[in-house]
Amino acid sequence: MKGAMTPIGFIGLGNMGQAMALNLIKAGYKLRVYNRTADKAAPLVALGAESVSRPSEAAAKGSIVITMVTDDAALENIVRSEGFMERLGQGGLHLSMSTVSPATSRMLADFHDVNGSHYVEAPVFGPPEAAAARKLWICVTGSKEAKKRAWPLLDAMGQGIFDFGEKIGSALIVKICGNFISFTAMEAMMEACRMAQKNEIDPSEMMEMLSLTMFTAPVYQNFGKYIALHTEQITLPGLPNSWIAGKDMGLFKERAVLAGTEAPLANLLYDLFSEVPSP
Repeated sequence: MKGAMTPIGFIGLGNMGQAMALNLIKAGYKLRVYNRTADKAAPLVALGAESVSRPSEAAAKGSIVITMVTDDAALENIVRSEGFMERLGQGGLHLSMSTVSPATSRMLADFHDVNGSHYVEAPVFGPPEAAAARKLWICVTGSKEAKKRAWPLLDAMGQGIFDFGEKIGSALIVKICGNFISFTAMEAMMEACRMAQKNEIDPSEMMEMLSLTMFTAPVYQNFGKYIALHTEQITLPGLPNSWIAGKDMGLFKERAVLAGTEAPLANLLYDLFSEVPSP
């Protein structure tokens, strides 16, 4: 019985993490949760989760800890926090589901390896609504043994898992590329809606037609509706959670430079988003 096993640690209870943790509870897992703002744990505690006061307390010897945090600094601070690696111990597994730099991910994987624990990266595609509905698409990279152990947890949080091998950083590169394509589509939709509106065409009618025919992907169907309804007011940095785009475009630019590839669109998007502060 899952509830009788060692609790799964879950760190990071923002809009995404909260929904993902809830699905684990629904799947029968017992959780030990941590969040910097402790009161965000209350809904999960009401369902049987245990709230802890430090990141290290979410871990136990040989257990699994999931992190879903904002950025590289937050993730590294958790891993290097007092007692975290010691409590995770030999054979422990850290399942990192945040979107961070592939370089940071590789550095943390090496750090885990030195300490006798395992590290798997598993960034996700989908908004909080998809997380709540267990409709996330999950990319995963790590050792075969560690991925096999993490797979049931990933399955409880998503609708599909895509394995990108054992080279840490690979799943994150896919995630960063996917986000780049999505943000490019959003900017294109905004420019198209403004142009259509200036030519006395209803942007909502146009986006409905396009998202049902040529562009049936969720980014067009979901964001297209929002953009069409706010054509007059919205700009790319004005989209909900647009600070995430600034972070992720920075990650894309970093990888493009390291790979020696041209990225003019990424440079443009980064410039548009770079002034948006994180919450």
